Amino acid sequence: MKIGVIGVGNIGAPIGRQLLQAGHALVVHDIRPAAANALLAAGAVWSGSSAALAAECEAVVTCLPGPAEMEAVCLGPGGLVAQLRSGVLYIDHTTNSPELVRRVYAMFAEKGAAMLDAPVSGGMEGAQTRDLLVMAGGEPAAFERARPLLEAIAKRVIHTGGIGTGSIAKIMHNSASFTLDLVLAECWTAGVKAGIDAATIVNVFNEAALGQMMSLKVRLPATWLRGDFEPRFSLALARKDLGLAQELARATDTPMRLGAFCEQEMIEAMARGWGDRDASIFLTLQEERANIQVRLPPA
Repeated sequence: MKIGVIGVGNIGAPIGRQLLQAGHALVVHDIRPAAANALLAAGAVWSGSSAALAAECEAVVTCLPGPAEMEAVCLGPGGLVAQLRSGVLYIDHTTNSPELVRRVYAMFAEKGAAMLDAPVSGGMEGAQTRDLLVMAGGEPAAFERARPLLEAIAKRVIHTGGIGTGSIAKIMHNSASFTLDLVLAECWTAGVKAGIDAATIVNVFNEAALGQMMSLKVRLPATWLRGDFEPRFSLALARKDLGLAQELARATDTPMRLGAFCEQEMIEAMARGWGDRDASIFLTLQEERANIQVRLPPA
């Protein structure tokens, strides 16, 4: 298949190389022509514009820094919406705005072109080794058509649902990841200031329940995500532990703002009489405020 890739930076270039290695013909374009040099040496063909690229390719892939760049490529002068022919497959790997994705999708659909929003997780290193996860949103038929291309660039591919859901999955994952980084920074700064060696506390976190992903893979799927609050570890005990952490933070004059907010959530849940329920029950306060329940289907 002849595939056009627009945006051959840290992620787009290794994705293009994986497509070449899978036997596809590759046409590339980037606002920085030098970024394509390695791909051109490997057999790709340069295109002078996004419009020219779209005119000759069966599938077009974008891998751009963000929504503004994707909007310019798709909707700007000579943009893809004006150029793509009926039947062309468009795959956007940009970490993007779901609202923009859905707006662009509607315009492509009017022209008979299929679209997936398919951001990736794994970073530059994962893109180089194919150790990526692709989160692809769009029509099932478009996903199946794109599957061989997605599997050429990533070891793991998930169809997340309708158009825009790939972007929802990616930005919510990254939000959780970056927020967790800040929680780790809070705990490690307080711990080191209180007297534990940095290498030791980092090692403890890796070897204990957090590093073993117990909450994500075992505890929350068995409790909150099933609506089952029979106590495995009670809210009263969790509140006690968090209170001790906040006490240590105060003693060492170390701010732990996220930890303090979490403690207040637990205090509110305790005030509802939930102290002897599973600790995860305090997460239902967020569900109440969001007016949505998050539940897994029966096993």
